[in-house]
Amino acid sequence: MTRKVLLDVKGLETTFFTDDGAVQAVDNIHFDVHEGEILGIVGESGCGKSVTSLSIMGLVPSPPGKITNGEILLEGKDLTKLTDKQMRAVRGKDVAMIFQEPMTSLNPLFTIGNQLVEAIRIHNKSWSKKQAIARAIEIMKLVGLPRSEELINEYPHQLSGGMRQRVMIAMALVCDPKVLIADEPTTALDVTIQAQILKLMKDLNERLNTAILLITHDLGVVAETCERVVVMYAGQAVEEAPVKEIFKNPQHPYTQGLIQSVPDMRYKKDSLFSIPGNVPKPGSIKTGCRFAARCQYVTERCTAETPALFELSSTHKSRCFLVEEGIKQ
Repeated sequence: MTRKVLLDVKGLETTFFTDDGAVQAVDNIHFDVHEGEILGIVGESGCGKSVTSLSIMGLVPSPPGKITNGEILLEGKDLTKLTDKQMRAVRGKDVAMIFQEPMTSLNPLFTIGNQLVEAIRIHNKSWSKKQAIARAIEIMKLVGLPRSEELINEYPHQLSGGMRQRVMIAMALVCDPKVLIADEPTTALDVTIQAQILKLMKDLNERLNTAILLITHDLGVVAETCERVVVMYAGQAVEEAPVKEIFKNPQHPYTQGLIQSVPDMRYKKDSLFSIPGNVPKPGSIKTGCRFAARCQYVTERCTAETPALFELSSTHKSRCFLVEEGIKQ
């Protein structure tokens, strides 16, 4: 059965205007998220994942940042065309976001209850404070927070890291958004709490049919939770495929390097694999493949021409000349 497309990002370009000139942090990104789906965006730090999510939310700091091209369609409505006031009505209600670090995202001067109630009443102006508190307690219980009736009167510093992250998830879900963006939601948590948060998100996805855009650098997280994945490098999408296919048959050298970099406990190795070099500075590569300087298969063509995102199949795409040559053969 074909699922409805909730979020459709087409040709998104986000540019930062600095004293040294314009820097394109996100370059011609295309992807969609279907109802009830978990889509992963994966890549190293500095590849443009978080700027992509902030662009969708309308939270790119301006100045210096600006969406310079493309469309972000939420159920057909282009978010890039909305005013700040119109975007505030959408943000939190139709599309919501879980940020990386809950301690900096929650206001330390207000109780958990105050912050949840404020989020509820902004989008439900006819609700009384009593109704909002009841809804806040309900959603806190839904995300697995114990003694919610007492917790609602506590401050962020009184909670553990895992509990604060659950509060952030509750705050994102409190107005029943159609799309939930989770930007590195488990980065600051230990392995046990990380597993609990991922299980919680997957359970909520199945129970509420909420579409989730999961942004991470951890391929283990992608393998455990996502259906499809977009691999980003230096502001571009370099590969897109169903998760099983990405792990079984990666087609871009960068994706292959990421998968090789994951430690495998089944085999004893003297050293871990690592991709040589670093992610290039945004905007520093004008022509050619952006991964060329780190690629073992590099040719003259790779530095002279910019590869397109070639289609291997209806569900698998890769930005590599080796793929194009394979298709032609």
